[in-house]
Amino acid sequence: MSSLNLPSLLHRPRRLRRTESIRRLVRENELTVNDLIYPVFVMEGENIKQEIPSMPDCYRYSLDLLLKELADTYNLGIKAIALFPLIAEAKKDNTGTESYNPDGLVQRTVKTIKREIPDLVVITDVALDPFSPYGHDGIVEDGKILNDETVEVLVKMALSQAEAGADFVAPSDMMDGRIGAIRKALDAEGYINVGILAYSAKYASAYYGPFRDALESAPKFGDKKTYQMDAANSREAIKEVALDIAEGADIVMVKPALAYLDIIRRLRDYTNLPVAAYNVSGEYAMIKAAAGYGWIDEKKVILETLTSMKRAGADLILTYFAKEVALMLR
Repeated sequence: MSSLNLPSLLHRPRRLRRTESIRRLVRENELTVNDLIYPVFVMEGENIKQEIPSMPDCYRYSLDLLLKELADTYNLGIKAIALFPLIAEAKKDNTGTESYNPDGLVQRTVKTIKREIPDLVVITDVALDPFSPYGHDGIVEDGKILNDETVEVLVKMALSQAEAGADFVAPSDMMDGRIGAIRKALDAEGYINVGILAYSAKYASAYYGPFRDALESAPKFGDKKTYQMDAANSREAIKEVALDIAEGADIVMVKPALAYLDIIRRLRDYTNLPVAAYNVSGEYAMIKAAAGYGWIDEKKVILETLTSMKRAGADLILTYFAKEVALMLR
């Protein structure tokens, strides 16, 4: 018995935490496999599975082995992927010609996936950085990134991906006006049911390093601060999202997620569209590194991290942990 003379407490919040069953009953947010989008990396060749050194347990796959990986993930209940290509250096040029090649790596991969696993939702990346020798998301001229000329290429890329069978195109470039231009072109060509997942609030972040290792797409000069958002800004995210919605976006996204939970919350309060969050490569790598040293409980930290994104307001989460989470939630 306590010796303290506490007054009678009308409200005791701990009553609702007393047992696991009660905690489940009143839980406000629940992470499920339906929330997950699995980012995957594809490369040319056959029977290739290359681990990415800065992303332990993540791999680049040739198409034949990628299909096996996707069959496994689909059976775990993961019904959506985001596809990213490793493009050979010889196929890169300043105007991203390979990005809209109807027989290119992305286009062939999408066609094959939709033939083999037709119900899998395929989301394709629309940006020039994997296809550019400069590693920038747009056409380079005199050290500057051209906007309108880049948008013309992005439209061609999105159309080629839609023709291949993509369910959503996902412009990640942050060029002004690209959502409207892509929506107009898709509709004009009859792809009215192809959605646009817009990287609406994509920040110029230091968390992207391992991803750039995976695609060998780090910028060869300067940085991406003239087109990706300033990490210090939040009101600007509302402006970007408002423009993307007005131009026809179906889903809006915040990238990165963990250091930008406040932005996810602001967008959730602003729009009724689905809000996606990208649990990016640097966030993944930090957890993997700390777990490798035994400093954290990896599984618990993964679930807590992704739940924080749900709590902030994300409806969908792109995460390299998707398979691990699907297994944990079974």
